[in-house]
Amino acid sequence: MGLRISLFVVAAVLLGAHFLRAGNLLMVALCLAAPLLFLWRRRWSLILLQFVAYGAAGVWIVAAIQLILSRQQLGQPWTAAAVILGVVALYTLVAGLLLNSRVFAKRYPA
Repeated sequence: MGLRISLFVVAAVLLGAHFLRAGNLLMVALCLAAPLLFLWRRRWSLILLQFVAYGAAGVWIVAAIQLILSRQQLGQPWTAAAVILGVVALYTLVAGLLLNSRVFAKRYPA
């Protein structure tokens, strides 16, 4: 269970770094505070964390598409950046999916 939580925390920190680069300090604070929801042993907090992970994966996909389009317009190489952001999106998605297990269902009652 600790590994699954750690994966989510890393995903949240990565997303926070993305928003920090964009200058959005409110989203940085929310990303860094999101893992604190693990302290509430309720099902709603676990579901909210899963939605955060899925939404974060969507943010990474949108960022990848925007980066690809802008680099294509400038005639710059884009494949390496697309692969990196795709892997980060997949990592974040898996971090959210791993929260949907029997171990978490037992520890986070309805």
